[in-house]
Amino acid sequence: MPPGETRDTEPIGPITAIVTAYHPDERLAQVVESALVGCALVIVADNTPAESASSAEKLDHPNVRVLRSGHNLGLAAALNLGLREVPAECGAVLFLDQDSVLPPDLVPGLAKHLEDPTIGVVGPAPIDAEKGGQYETLSVLHGDVSDRYSVITSGMLVRRSCFQAVPGFREDFFVDCVDIDFCLRLRRAGVRIVRDKNLVLPHSIGDGRDHRLLFVPVRVLHYAAWRHYWVARNGMVLTREHGRALPGFALINALFMARWLAATAVFEPERRTHVRAILRGLRDGLTGRTDLSYLPRGAEYHGAGGHAADQSTANHRAGAD
Repeated sequence: MPPGETRDTEPIGPITAIVTAYHPDERLAQVVESALVGCALVIVADNTPAESASSAEKLDHPNVRVLRSGHNLGLAAALNLGLREVPAECGAVLFLDQDSVLPPDLVPGLAKHLEDPTIGVVGPAPIDAEKGGQYETLSVLHGDVSDRYSVITSGMLVRRSCFQAVPGFREDFFVDCVDIDFCLRLRRAGVRIVRDKNLVLPHSIGDGRDHRLLFVPVRVLHYAAWRHYWVARNGMVLTREHGRALPGFALINALFMARWLAATAVFEPERRTHVRAILRGLRDGLTGRTDLSYLPRGAEYHGAGGHAADQSTANHRAGAD
């Protein structure tokens, strides 16, 4: 931008938060309360099955709307359920997980970035809610405010007009990589994706454990086998669909997948089952297939292209819980 020139700002209007939930605990109420500080409306999209009680039922506030699907439809379907209820006057949508309690300055800090009309999506830096460190190993290579390929779902603030270019989240991904896919499609449509490391959000990403390899500390996420399948399958789909247009992303994704496979093979106690799940995910992502035997128990899949012939063995093989 030439010296002395100022960029026009664009007011974004009221913000609606969408909080996804699945068997939420008492932290859900804290998340909703923290979101109400900066958001005009909070929508809770609850995937807890109808036969189970949910703490979402206890939420009672005029600016909170609870949507219970009655089924575990996956993260993407829950996000889309919430999006369908966003009011017309809303200027931006904030997405949150059920355990992401917002610091008071987070929403105003994120919204400030959307005053720049070239920015469509902005996210904070997620930090480990337990240990306090940043999740992204190579975050030191990026500036405090930087353009990225994607930001994670929790804490992601999206300008309302972005949903004209990308109407929603990809339900055939079920849970993993739905945020990456959404951001990549926006980026290829010319929308800027920005992360601000000065804004941090405590976030729980799963069962992380510390290991050592030749005296070097290694942090490993221990997921159920079914999650390994979806991480691998969806990551391969993203590389297949976006790798040629975004080679930088494809390289980063390949390194991530290689590390994921190696860490699972070395440190996972049930490595045979889990490595097999990753390899099958990579195969299906490459060939465009979906193995529904890697759905968790009781889940419903609304994506296209699923192959359910083995569904009777799903819970046993995937180690679903």
